[in-house]
Amino acid sequence: MENNLKIVLDKDINTELIKSKKIAVIGFGSQGYGQSMNLKDSGCDVVLGLRLGGKSDVKAKDYGFKTMTIEDAVKYADIVQILIPDEIQSKVYEEQIKPYMRDGQYLMFSHGFNIHFKKIVAPSGVNVIMVAPKGPGHTVRSEYVQGKGVPSLVAVEQDPSGDSLEVALSYASAIGAGRAGIIETTFREETETDLFGEQTVICGGVSALIKAGFDVLVEAGYSPYMAYFEVCHEMKLIVDLINQGGIGDMYYSISNTAEYGDMTRGPKVVGEPSKEAMRKILKDIQSGDFAEEFLADINGDRKVFNKLREENKNLLIEKIGKEIRSSFKWNNDNRIIDREKN
Repeated sequence: MENNLKIVLDKDINTELIKSKKIAVIGFGSQGYGQSMNLKDSGCDVVLGLRLGGKSDVKAKDYGFKTMTIEDAVKYADIVQILIPDEIQSKVYEEQIKPYMRDGQYLMFSHGFNIHFKKIVAPSGVNVIMVAPKGPGHTVRSEYVQGKGVPSLVAVEQDPSGDSLEVALSYASAIGAGRAGIIETTFREETETDLFGEQTVICGGVSALIKAGFDVLVEAGYSPYMAYFEVCHEMKLIVDLINQGGIGDMYYSISNTAEYGDMTRGPKVVGEPSKEAMRKILKDIQSGDFAEEFLADINGDRKVFNKLREENKNLLIEKIGKEIRSSFKWNNDNRIIDREKN
């Protein structure tokens, strides 16, 4: 297979370009926090568009940010980066952003969901770009503070100004991505692969596998504490090895017993039936069926979402994990997430 991968680094980017733009970050959740903090530390002109007096507004002011209403932030900015949840973006866009946008502005996202599924349709005179860090916002911040960065994707959907890619790359550099590597993609590709990865592997697949393994061990009479260590705690250690050196480095590090068990038993757990389920999930994503299902529930009575969230919160593995993590010193220092502050 031909390798067409092109990695863009800081040395390839006009890192000063973003400093000539006024940036409005809409939202101060995980990505809003991580990106706006990094932009500020990179010397950018950044304000936050928030509900004044709300919890996010208070947090943002504590970090020294200038905050405005969303409407005023849009009027102020050259770049409007929308970092509120997918399910409310279209409503907020129609009511508080679109009426105040002007030709030549840059409408930016960190996930292509609403643009790709046409829940948001920008005016033809507005540039539409994406900078999507491949990690949570809190990690975007913690990596930046350590002098590193989270790899990011960039994409351009509309480019009336002719410099949208350069602006996207400069923004990505300012949040630290140019230290790690930036890849150009499209809104469609980012959206569909991101949803697929979340649902089948990195979130849905992994959490379902952990929960199933835990249940099987506990049902067989083993200690839930031992079960937690074996199927959950060690997951991070193994994934770290894969992340740094691929599956081969993981095999190199583990025992021959573990490697043999992996290669002979793993496909029995995640085999052709799992792939067929993945193909069906991918079709639902590509057709837009998942997007419609999600938006109908989350913007309706949230019956499915709230029921499943509550069920997962009360799982035995969650209670056991909380007890173990609070009792051990290991990995409890320098926590990335502090819910009261970020």
